[in-house]
Amino acid sequence: MTYRIDSGALVRMTGKLRAERVSVTRERILSAAERLFAEHGVFAVSNRQVSEAAGQGNNAAVGYHFGTKADLVRAIARRHAEPVDRIREQMLADIGDSADVRDWVACLVRPVTEHLAAQGNPTWYARFIAQVVTDPSLRAVIAEETHASLRQAMDGFIRCLPELPAEVRAERSDMARQLITHVCAERERALAEGAPTPRSSWHDTATGLIDALVGLWLAPVSDDS
Repeated sequence: MTYRIDSGALVRMTGKLRAERVSVTRERILSAAERLFAEHGVFAVSNRQVSEAAGQGNNAAVGYHFGTKADLVRAIARRHAEPVDRIREQMLADIGDSADVRDWVACLVRPVTEHLAAQGNPTWYARFIAQVVTDPSLRAVIAEETHASLRQAMDGFIRCLPELPAEVRAERSDMARQLITHVCAERERALAEGAPTPRSSWHDTATGLIDALVGLWLAPVSDDS
């Protein structure tokens, strides 16, 4: 019996296998880079170290798959931004046109902590973000990956506080961003090291953060004039 090889099917199968290998390789590189960047800082880690940690014999693998260091950072951020965004979109749908500051603060905090909780332990995302935001150029990369849901949450939040002067709003926005970033990063570090944490779960950590941020935003504004 003679079997005819379908060359088209063979090409398609070969292409599919190649695409699957590329996808696996990219995921390994992203995971390795996220961990190394979180633990050591972005610019303290070379592409060669990332390639080795990802099990790639070719030291050029990182550049081949992702291009520049900024492109790699963007890919890691995007990997997490999408699931966080889905959680936030659902929360926004649930609160509608709420006039309660706490509801809007929760939309800023809980999507991040719920995503971290879903990742298990250890995670590196919170520490990765804490490292990245210390560099102005990389902070801009993260900002570019901001989804519309985050802007919607901020807009709704600001509507609840029309009396705040613009400069105070900007100052407290920065304080809030720093608090969310570093509280999450510190808890993540403690969990990875098996150290004690002030709160027993990511859910409770979010509750504490929300309490603190509501107090921050509703604090009186001193008149020094």
